[in-house]
Amino acid sequence: MADFKLGVLAERIGATLVAAKDEELEQTAAREVAGVAGIEAAGPSHVTFVANPKYASLAKSSTAGAVIVEPGFPSIQAATLRTTNPYLAWSKVIEAFHPSPRHLPGVHPTASIASSARIGSNAHIGPYVVIGEECVVGSDVVLLPHVVLYDGATVGDRFFAHAHAVVREGCRLGDDVVLQNGAIIGADGFGFARDMEGHWIKIIQSGPAVLGNAVEIQANACIDRASIGETRIGDGTKVDNLVQVGHGSTVGQDTLLCSQVGLAGSTTVGNRVILAGQVGAAGHLTVGDGAIATAQTGIPSDVAPGAIVSGYPAMENRAWLRTVAAINRLPELMMRFKMFEKQLSILSKQNGVSDTSYEGTSND
Repeated sequence: MADFKLGVLAERIGATLVAAKDEELEQTAAREVAGVAGIEAAGPSHVTFVANPKYASLAKSSTAGAVIVEPGFPSIQAATLRTTNPYLAWSKVIEAFHPSPRHLPGVHPTASIASSARIGSNAHIGPYVVIGEECVVGSDVVLLPHVVLYDGATVGDRFFAHAHAVVREGCRLGDDVVLQNGAIIGADGFGFARDMEGHWIKIIQSGPAVLGNAVEIQANACIDRASIGETRIGDGTKVDNLVQVGHGSTVGQDTLLCSQVGLAGSTTVGNRVILAGQVGAAGHLTVGDGAIATAQTGIPSDVAPGAIVSGYPAMENRAWLRTVAAINRLPELMMRFKMFEKQLSILSKQNGVSDTSYEGTSND
């Protein structure tokens, strides 16, 4: 891991360097930093960042070598690297100190490659990789141990597959796709028909899964193949660990499917959508462009473009927050209701009015 002068690091991430308190800019620019750390743990040799306002007070007392902040952030003791997108700059700094491992071109002797497969230039093909008949593999790909490409699979340039990733038969992946460990592209969709005796008979899943460019599928996520047609993931979309995309679904561009999201078959998700952890969609519905579903939302029907929804059944987020607040008050409201019942009953008896209409209405 290399050390960086702050001036060089500022240029690398496109930030404006502001000198530490009581220090000339040239002196700050010449100082070296050796790594990254969180705002609470960062010392003089570290770069850290602040994007969440709740950590702003920590930045004021930080002894970090430099803090990445927005342009309007107040002056602090430490040097600052000022940029309009601190979180993105932070990711570039992490990459600078922790570059990805290099995988040199070559084919391991234990790899099994069909004679009809076409492999592009500069491929790294690791131990026990299997590449089936009629596969097409782009240039500069990296296939780590035990990756399997079934017959007829196509993967583009700079494809990177971590150990035990699988691309099933006929599936097509664009350029710059990343599959993390155990990702499965094109496993059979969950399709069965009941026969006259009540037995479930498998429906052949004939359609491939198709991934656009710059898609990343993380560990143990499954993009199922379609019964007919295609299952499609758009350019730039990122799919988190343990996500299930059902057969025949379509996910648009630059969408985030967070951990444990489940899309039933034939779900359509638009562009730049965010489905937070454990969101479930019932299938045969559309989630519009730019919509957001908060964690554990259940989506039984269409969601309008740009909507923010929560809860089950999914409703507008502010309505859901009011509903939750009301639910939390239910015990108090029930106690007040019972007291009101008793008072009304007493008043009714005092006035000689039967109170039978109130008997048995409360549940202890």
